[in-house]
Amino acid sequence: MRNLGDTGLKRLHRDWRRRTDVEVALLLDNVQTPYNVGAILRTAAAYRVAHLWLAGATAPPTHAKTHKTALGTSRYLEWTTCETVEEAVDSIRGAGFALVGVELADGAVPLHEATFPERTCLAFGHEDRGLSDAVLGACDPVVFIPQLGKVGSLNVATACGIALYEVHRRLW
Repeated sequence: MRNLGDTGLKRLHRDWRRRTDVEVALLLDNVQTPYNVGAILRTAAAYRVAHLWLAGATAPPTHAKTHKTALGTSRYLEWTTCETVEEAVDSIRGAGFALVGVELADGAVPLHEATFPERTCLAFGHEDRGLSDAVLGACDPVVFIPQLGKVGSLNVATACGIALYEVHRRLW
């Protein structure tokens, strides 16, 4: 076994793109740390996220620290900046996406047990406070990522990567 070269990587990724006809979008609800937003952008580009909604005080892709962490991958993404989360939710619904919150909240179901429609928008909240009440109330389901260790929560960028992978895995 050996690492794939450039041609092998392009072929591998092209094959997976052909197998994927679902659309997944993201809502970032007041995700303020530029490094987290940059990491999310890079993962979003790797998973061909259809659209990003950046609401409230979310660090913009144009912020120097966000851009540095994203390693230029924001050029592969489309995003909308919204002043309020309510504006973002209206835009998400208008675009035909179901809104799925990823949050440690009462009534949340484990990520691996949730059902995802072919047009799903995953919502992630502030690094410390999580999703706002307005977004939580607008979510179709709310899901959580089961954890086994003694740490009670994940970094928002890490949670986003896990959730994006699981949604695609389930829909493949």
